[in-house]
Amino acid sequence: MMFPDLIPALPEIILAVGALALLMIGVFVGERSTPLINGLSIALLVVAGIALVASPSEGVTFSGAFILDPFAHFMKLLALLGSAVAIVMSIGYARAHKFERFEYPVLIVIATLGMMMMISANDLIAVYLGLELQSLALYVIAAINRDSVRSTEAGLKYFVLGALSSGMLLYGASLVYGFTGTTTFPGIATALSDGTPSLGLVFGLVFLIAGLAFKISAVPFHMWTPDVYEGAPTPVTAFFAAAPKVAAMALFIRVVVSPFAPITADWQQILSFIAIASMVLGAFAAIGQRNIKRLMAYSSIGHMGYALVGLAAGTEAGVQGVIIYITIYLAMTIGAFAVILSMRRREGMVYEIGDLAGLSKTHPIMAFMLAAIMFSLAGIPPLAGFFAKFYVFLAAIEAGLYVLAVIGVVASVVGAYYYLRIIKIMYFDDPATGFEPMPTELRVILGVSTAFIVFFVIVAGPVGSAAGLAAQTFFPTG
Repeated sequence: MMFPDLIPALPEIILAVGALALLMIGVFVGERSTPLINGLSIALLVVAGIALVASPSEGVTFSGAFILDPFAHFMKLLALLGSAVAIVMSIGYARAHKFERFEYPVLIVIATLGMMMMISANDLIAVYLGLELQSLALYVIAAINRDSVRSTEAGLKYFVLGALSSGMLLYGASLVYGFTGTTTFPGIATALSDGTPSLGLVFGLVFLIAGLAFKISAVPFHMWTPDVYEGAPTPVTAFFAAAPKVAAMALFIRVVVSPFAPITADWQQILSFIAIASMVLGAFAAIGQRNIKRLMAYSSIGHMGYALVGLAAGTEAGVQGVIIYITIYLAMTIGAFAVILSMRRREGMVYEIGDLAGLSKTHPIMAFMLAAIMFSLAGIPPLAGFFAKFYVFLAAIEAGLYVLAVIGVVASVVGAYYYLRIIKIMYFDDPATGFEPMPTELRVILGVSTAFIVFFVIVAGPVGSAAGLAAQTFFPTG
């Protein structure tokens, strides 16, 4: 047996070995090692990122089950960035709420390893391995604050529904294997090359998509999102909203566009339905929310629907639009949660939207940056959020999905209401008690994400061309 070429998987190997080493340090040194392990975890993610950038742009290993291509490069860098920022954002909060545990950053590193395996999966078995490695770490992270009933409930709810979605995914994978005789993506594409799938295979595809839709919290598999977002500690919610969404969407793109390209018409209908349902529910269900974490949960559901509009197009422009959308979504989400983590008064954290009243008078810079993020989430030009929606809607129109694009625009208008309401509360309501000073690390994160959103026009060219290069992976003749 030939020894596999491990160079394409070098960043994953670094994370796996590093996570085990950090666990050993934590076990032997004890709880006082937490600040050291936080720093080492961030360093480990940075080293993995450097290894990824330095690695060749293409490569296949483990008998074709693991693939490295421009698409994997781009999405892995986003996932690493999201995870590193999540650890930085959690340090001050964990210290203040007395749940500093060395396991937390190690679990984020392990979840990131799972994400990177998902992004590079080129085989249904590899998909499941990556997905479960990520999910098992996330279940524990959701319930990391053992003293909180809400946190424990969030972890349990996520675990039960996650197990259900994994079962659906596995059932779908077994049907696909049964009707094509292979689990590899190129093998499935070859088996479907005549373009007429059997009914059993279509059922398998539906179950696969259902399992993946749960991971990006798309309707009708979104039911865990508001409760987990509200119940989990806020830095955990920030992490859930960022990096795992990037990885899950990357996996979604790879699974539907790579092996099932010959039967695009079949999955296009399913994705169109999921996209419409997610956009509409995300727009209307968030209107009545009073808790800002629940509002961000419904906002996330809506944004995943917008991203799926581009994927439903099934074209190179559509995939490019989704990649740009996810990049911008990551920046907007991290910025929004930097503000939510700063909503602290002397008596503790507050999460009601009404607590932002008069923020423009008590913390004018913070209010301005949050207003920019909210305008961007609503899709107001010339901010980044407008370009995100523009690319996916344009791809849908080019693919002839006019109804989908129109519903997307209408849902966007409805969704703008609750983003603008937050701005109205900050600028026009009487000031509430001011918040505690913002920690330095959150200030930096908020500043960088706001700068990216406001000045996106300047970096739109490089981001667009990098996303285009990543999208070409699946459309080599394009």
